[in-house]
Amino acid sequence: MIAEIHLSFRIKSDFQKKVYAHYKSNGRDLPWRKTTDPYKILVSEIMLQQTQVSRTIDTYKNFIHLFPDPESLASASFNDILHAWQGMGYNRRALSLMKTAQIIMKFHNGMVPEDEKTLLSLPGIGIATARAIQAFAFNKPVILIETNIRAVFIFHFFQNHNTVHDSEIRPFVELTLDTANPRKWYNALMDYGSHLKKLHGNPARLSAHHRRQVPFEGSVRQVRGLILKHVLEEKKVSRSHLLKVLSCDPDVVTRILRILESEGFIVSYDNYIFLAQTGGNYI
Repeated sequence: MIAEIHLSFRIKSDFQKKVYAHYKSNGRDLPWRKTTDPYKILVSEIMLQQTQVSRTIDTYKNFIHLFPDPESLASASFNDILHAWQGMGYNRRALSLMKTAQIIMKFHNGMVPEDEKTLLSLPGIGIATARAIQAFAFNKPVILIETNIRAVFIFHFFQNHNTVHDSEIRPFVELTLDTANPRKWYNALMDYGSHLKKLHGNPARLSAHHRRQVPFEGSVRQVRGLILKHVLEEKKVSRSHLLKVLSCDPDVVTRILRILESEGFIVSYDNYIFLAQTGGNYI
């Protein structure tokens, strides 16, 4: 493990030039990069947590069109929010966004907070998402590490290592950070990391924090999504009908229904399943 790192001015300069050169020629044209509105960046960062960029773009555009600010999202029906979220997966992120908008309206005068501690107190926001919001919305020179950034630093500084920890990467991120424009720098780093993954089979797989994604087909995640899809489309669906159309283990369906109800997605009554009407009420 590397305890101390001393990068010469030339190494740092050459590294920054390489990253920025790639960004200048190959930077991605993404809708959330055309704004510094903290709310819109918050939405994009929650969407990007577990969904590929290419699958996020259209949903993001539609979501922002329907809910352009925290007030519109906080007062929206849960049904409308989940409809707008369809196709993204990990639907609890939509619930977290709704609750976050309600908290912002009630406790923060409709403004996305800027400090890390307050951001971390919001539903569904962890350290990487909080710092991404700080960097991209507020241009703060925070230390941000996520999968594409890991790929860059592992490729350039840890090629002969295995199970690289973020604690080892962090000093490199800190020393090479463009503190004058962290927003531009992190956009450039992420695009360069995405490029390296395509060329070199994802250098971030050497990270101790790398997790292989479980196949979607036949997964609990797929069954969760199908249940919510049926409830959204039919408004009211019986357990027996769900078991028939899902064609999977009844015990699995029952267990997922209990989880969905405990998470606040659905309510059950007299053997029927309904979407929980949690939208529009401030927390």
